[in-house]
This record gives sequence, C-alpha cells and structure tokens, in this order.
Amino acid sequence: MDVFLLRHGVAENGRPGFADAVRELTSEGRKKVREVVKLARAAGLKPDYILTSPYTRAEQTAGIAAGELEYEGELVRTQALTPHSRPERVWDEVRTYRSSGQLLLVGHEPLFSHLSSYLLNAPSLIVNFSKGALMRIEIEPAGTAPRGVLRWFLPSRLAGAKSGQ
Repeated sequence: MDVFLLRHGVAENGRPGFADAVRELTSEGRKKVREVVKLARAAGLKPDYILTSPYTRAEQTAGIAAGELEYEGELVRTQALTPHSRPERVWDEVRTYRSSGQLLLVGHEPLFSHLSSYLLNAPSLIVNFSKGALMRIEIEPAGTAPRGVLRWFLPSRLAGAKSGQ
C-alpha cells in the first residue's frame, strides 16, 4: 500500500474570536496545492480513498486534491488527522483501509512530522513538513507497527519551480 501525506496549503492567519479549525486557505495556498497534486498525479497518484482532518484548511486542500486527481469518492473526515493527534491513532485508521492500493491523508503539523518518522520506523528522523508538501511512503499495513519505505518527498516550493513559476 502507498500512503501519501499531504499537508494543507498556506492558510489565512488566525483571527481573534475565531477557532483555529475554521481558518481557510489563501489563494497562494490553493495554487501551490494544485501544483503539487498535478505533479503527484503525473507520478501515478490515484488514491482509492482520501482521508482528511475536519479542519477547514485541510478539507479545502483535500477538495483541491480530489478535483485534480478526478477522485470520485467521498472525502473521509477523521479526528485522527487533527494537528495534535497521535501517529498510533492514524496508523489504526490506515489499517482499516489495508486492502487499498493508495491512501491519501490530508492533515497538519506537528502531526505529519511525527507520523512520517513513525511510519518509517525512524524515531529520530526529523522532517520539515512545509505547507503543501507531499510524501509517499510504501508500507505493509498488516503488522501492528509500521515499517515503511520513503519513496519520495515533494515540498510545494519545488512544484512551483518545476512548473516554471
């Protein structure tokens, strides 16, 4: 199974009186997510399922990815992908989709830095998971603990450079 981790794009700053969960993507954030997803599609990304944090900026990112990837399923919203969730909780969620070929997870920091090192069984690994970045991990979801292989990592700034911007 291939598990793709897509961090949400650049979001608006927080505003007094508004919850962090309702922050929306900026136009720049939307653009960068599209660029990253287009490159990933060219590299073979065609998810069987898209799971997303229920936070607005993550749902918007997942919606952009679904459109660019011509994904016809429903977005699966899960609390397991909120910013301060635990990697073990995400792993339990991933294992429920173990018969899938590709699973796209859309979420946040600091979760994705911790999750990537957990899935790769590399506890001391430090990943700078910038906004809009996408990682592909090949993993066998049958075990109780993951042992993934990093196939590639694409920061959003490289996607823009690739498309000539």
